[in-house]
Parts: sequence; structure tokens; C-alpha cells
Amino acid sequence: MSARADFDIVIAGGGMVGASLALALAGLPLRTLVVEATPPAASAQPSYDDRATAIAESSRRILEGIGCWATLEPGAAPIRAVHVSERGAFGITRLRAAEHGLSSFGHVVENRALGQALWQRLKSEPQVSVRVPARVTGLAQDEDGVTVDLEGEEDGATMVRARLLVAADGARSPTRALAGIGHETSDYHQVAVIANISPADDHAGTAFERFTTSGPLAVLPLASGRATIVWTLPPERAAAVMALEDAAFLAELQRAFGYRLGVLRKVGRRASYPLSLVQADAWHAGRVVLAGNAAHGIHPVAGQGFNLGLRDAAALAELVARHPEDPGQADVREDYAEWREADRARTVRDTDNLVQVFTSELSTLRAGRRLGLVGLDLLPPARAMLARRGMGFAGRLPRLALGRSLGP
Repeated sequence: MSARADFDIVIAGGGMVGASLALALAGLPLRTLVVEATPPAASAQPSYDDRATAIAESSRRILEGIGCWATLEPGAAPIRAVHVSERGAFGITRLRAAEHGLSSFGHVVENRALGQALWQRLKSEPQVSVRVPARVTGLAQDEDGVTVDLEGEEDGATMVRARLLVAADGARSPTRALAGIGHETSDYHQVAVIANISPADDHAGTAFERFTTSGPLAVLPLASGRATIVWTLPPERAAAVMALEDAAFLAELQRAFGYRLGVLRKVGRRASYPLSLVQADAWHAGRVVLAGNAAHGIHPVAGQGFNLGLRDAAALAELVARHPEDPGQADVREDYAEWREADRARTVRDTDNLVQVFTSELSTLRAGRRLGLVGLDLLPPARAMLARRGMGFAGRLPRLALGRSLGP
């Protein structure tokens, strides 16, 4: 076994949430270790098929606060408008950023660019150490800290000591399991089909949310005139469309989406994954706390998954900044759990309501949602409230999400 190293905070998982947390902590007088099982992609060459993430305005401010937005902005596609409709119905809601005095509601950023920006910043931070590829294989807690067992290809087995261990290693988090925190999974019985497309018409920065009898279809703007789709379908239907040739797939997608962007001319490589709601039973166990998908995995219908996780990171960093002498103390853990549970419950409720209301075929709900879409389009205060929630400005917000520093 190699020599033992001590850190104030160990973050299990160097994905987008874990890396963001490390950068938010980098300006504090703390030693942070990031443990990541998968090496960052070596290739910097962009691809037509790069996956993308919707970044709400509050999340953009967090990324700006941790020093990444300037790198991301040139390739980010602004969301200047949102168009919500139901296939076969008359109701439409349109949200325009300019109506609210904004240049955009958020942006769509390709994951490769986001990951590279985060990891480039991590390499320049002297207070942050990185072990990759490595993973947490065991942990033991006492009143003062956590002893973490690590295993990596280069350094072999290592034991490190920390005052706080953050599990940010995904919905199937091994660290969450090692800490003895259970979770509940609710199957939506739906599959998300994801692909990038090239429409004939300019999207002009408009994001579309189209509700169909098979499930919601999101079409988000990308740079260079492309768009990315998240098409939610029943499992059998998803398997069928995944098996289609490109031309047939585009024809099916066109039927579901319509011609608001003209003819859909090209589709890239498709991917799919089953959808479920994952919620951890607790936000912490002793000096182990959860963040990102380790705490919650939600439906993609409103594009809020990463934004919720990024608020986890910003909130935890803010609380740690108040108690740098012991970032794992009870006050930090308990305040974090209360704060994040309120945000998670609200986001899950809003997301589930969208899924339930727009997939139900009850006649009363069909009529109600169509009138609701018309009503939203006619009522500016209701549109303003919807826009504010979509931008991540509901409830108690971290200082970074408000464009402020972590300090008092």
C-alpha cells in the first residue's frame, strides 16, 4: 500500500457535477481530491453526434462563477424562445426571453465541451488533486472523518483520510451503497431516444417541447444550425424506431414533430436509455453526502437533471465555505439535506406533473391541458412564473446561481 494522504474533502465522481463542485471549492483553504473511474476523452475533435445538455440561466451563472463559462460561451447555443404544443391540439404556449428583458433563458452546450472546460480548469487548481482512473472501494467512518479506500490502475490501492466524502458518482453510485444509503426507483415505462438532427429551417434559438400520445418530444437548438432531440416513447415503440433506417426514422420524427423547422434532412447516430425516477433515501449518512444523480435521477421532459445537480454542488460549496475548519460537521450536512430536499421535491413534482398531465388520455385532462396552454400564452404573469422556474430561479438559491461569490 502506498503512503497515506489526507484531504479535507474527497469527491467520488469527476463527472460534470463532481468536477463543478471541486472547482467551486477551489478558492477555499481546503485540500480536495477528485476520484474518477473514467479518464476524460482524449480527443478534442467535435462530432456531429456529440450529446448536449440544457444549461438554465442559473446554471450558466454557476459555471461563470467557477471560471468555465468564458470557454463554453462561443460554442453554446442560446435558448431565446420556448415553444410548447400538443400534437393534434389547438393550444400553444410561447415563451420569449426578450419579453422578460433577457437575451436568453439558457443555453445548450455539448457535453464534450463542458467536460473539457471543467477538467482544464481542474488541472490549473493547486488546491485540487485528481486520481484517474480510480474508484472508491471501501469506507469507514468515525466521529472526526472518513477513511476512504481507493483503487486505481497506476497507484494500486491507497487509503486516504477526509473530513467529508461526497458521492457524485451517478445514479448507480457505488459510494452511496458503501455508505449504506438506500434508494427508490420508479419505472416510467418509457425510453428516451436521443439524436442530433439537421432541419431545413433555422431554429433561431427556439427550443420546442412537443407532447404526443406516445410521450413528450424535446427539440433543442445546437450551434451550426443543428438541433438535438429527446424523444420519449414506450419501450416497444422506441425499439421499433431505433431499428429504422435513417430516412424512415426522420419520417416518423417528422410526423410526431411537424414542420415548424421545415423538412428534417439529416439524423446522426441514435442512442436510447430507459427512464426511471431514482431518489436516495437520505442525503447523507455520517460524513458522506450525496450530490447529482447519486441523490436523484429525474425524467428529462423539462431538461432539469443536470441543473438540479449543479445547484447541489453550488449549495454544498456555499455551506462548506461557512465552515472551512470542518466541512463535514453536522451543521453542514443537515442544512445541505434540508436545502436540497426542498429543491429536489419541487423539481420532481413539477417534472412528474408534466409527464402525468400530458400523457393521460382522460378526456377531462385532455381538455384541461389544451385550455391551459392557451391560457399560458394569453397571461404574461403565468408565462413569467413558468420562465422563472425553467431558468432555475425558484426557491432558495445558492449564491453562485445569483451571480455572487461564495463569501459573505
